[in-house]
Amino acid sequence: MPISAAPRAAALLTASAVLFLAGCSDGGGDQAPTAAQPTKAGGMAALTEQKPEWDRCPAPSPAEGGGDAPTPLPGGTAWECAFLTTPLDWSRPDGETIELALIRAKARNEGGRIGSLVFNFGGPGGSGVSALPGFASDYESLRSRYDLVSFDPRGVGRSDPVECLSDRELDAYYALDFTPDDEAEERTLSDAQKKYAAACRKNSGAALPHVGTENAARDMDLLRQVLGDDRLHYFGISYGTELGGVYAHLFPERVGRAVFDAVVDPEAGVEAGALGQAKGFQLALDNFAQDCVDRGDACALPGASVPEVEAGITDLLAALDEKPISGIGTRKLTQTQATNGIAQSLYSKEFWPYLEQGLDAADGGDGALLLALSDSMNGRNENGSYSNIQAANAAINCVDFKERYTLGQAKERLPQFREASPVFGDFMGWALSSCAQWPVPGAWEHPDVSAPGSAPILVVGNTGDPATPYEGARAMVKALGQGVGVELTYEGEGHGAYNGGSACVKKAVDGYLLNGRVPASGTVCK
Repeated sequence: MPISAAPRAAALLTASAVLFLAGCSDGGGDQAPTAAQPTKAGGMAALTEQKPEWDRCPAPSPAEGGGDAPTPLPGGTAWECAFLTTPLDWSRPDGETIELALIRAKARNEGGRIGSLVFNFGGPGGSGVSALPGFASDYESLRSRYDLVSFDPRGVGRSDPVECLSDRELDAYYALDFTPDDEAEERTLSDAQKKYAAACRKNSGAALPHVGTENAARDMDLLRQVLGDDRLHYFGISYGTELGGVYAHLFPERVGRAVFDAVVDPEAGVEAGALGQAKGFQLALDNFAQDCVDRGDACALPGASVPEVEAGITDLLAALDEKPISGIGTRKLTQTQATNGIAQSLYSKEFWPYLEQGLDAADGGDGALLLALSDSMNGRNENGSYSNIQAANAAINCVDFKERYTLGQAKERLPQFREASPVFGDFMGWALSSCAQWPVPGAWEHPDVSAPGSAPILVVGNTGDPATPYEGARAMVKALGQGVGVELTYEGEGHGAYNGGSACVKKAVDGYLLNGRVPASGTVCK
């Protein structure tokens, strides 16, 4: 695979929960984010009565991922952008404020309009302002009765973004060995984590303690009021399901029609969640390898069985641990970046051809395609700039969860991670230490999503989902409480179900959101 093909592959990766297309911002890529400012006279009344100034969407900022301004939808409907003023700290609603970036496309049928449908596409750390235009065609049927609305959550994109290392420093950081083999490599990783956390604290200031999910849920309720809706109609994907669950717990009486797709297990703490992901990505890799075996000589990878195909992958990763290979420009492909690129490719079955090509090319000494896949996961653009998705991801996770695993404690848990996944076990086991040196404490062991009195929430689980394993959907249904969670199963591949090509899933979700028809809990779609 020639190097010139790598950027093309990266540009095609639009279905992942952490990759987005063109969106909008407040005036171009060079403009600084809005600083916190005092609340207007009137306190909460001024916040709930504010009127966003909707206007043309300019090009997204670097923190949102860069790119071009969104083009009008079919039929000529223009994307509109605005800002929502919200408290920096919801425990002090009369204190300093920040501004959250918003985007919307108005409903096609004003007469049949239900209200606004608010999206969160996951991460945490994903820019909804950038994501919604990129995925809009998938949700066009819903625009018949809803304004489609999304936002950059606090700490993300244009919304007082978390900032850590510079672009050059991030290139070096992501090339590090995140699966150390000896004490020297462990010290190097620990030093890098310490430097990263210190940079986040220095460059993100007073906002860092306030980027957690509970504050984001309260922001969504303010958004609901400002949009003029009595209830929040919501579509959450991946981390967006956790955010939606926390919202439902805080404001059960204000939940409208809501869908959770690619569901995070709300009962899992850091360790259980990471272990579940290791198993989920391993399952997806097993399915990829089985597809390769089934295609025989048409598959470029060696091996007549799943273990043989995966042995070739583990051998490649071991070789990269010893000696990186050529990548893109002067940057080389390391073991960590290759593992990251493989994981990125498993978010959707549509990416499997790129994984096959990337592994085959890397086996021949060309790491460009796997490096491009890794770059996409990390939010790196072709010009070398980074979005803030991974910085925000770290900040939100670390302020949400109390656990602080040292490198030594992560190392002790490696055997169970290796048992869960020969390919991803070390990578995800060592990652337990990511928050070890974070400068602010975490809030919970796991979020409370119990929502007695809430309207029904449609919870959609995908049996082949690598990033949010299927078991999370059932755990969410149980945690929401009796009569709230409605389980819908999709027997498919990839991260999420609504965009997976199943007419059955789309009919069930659209039937609920558009017409209020709640499917029978336990419905199975293929």
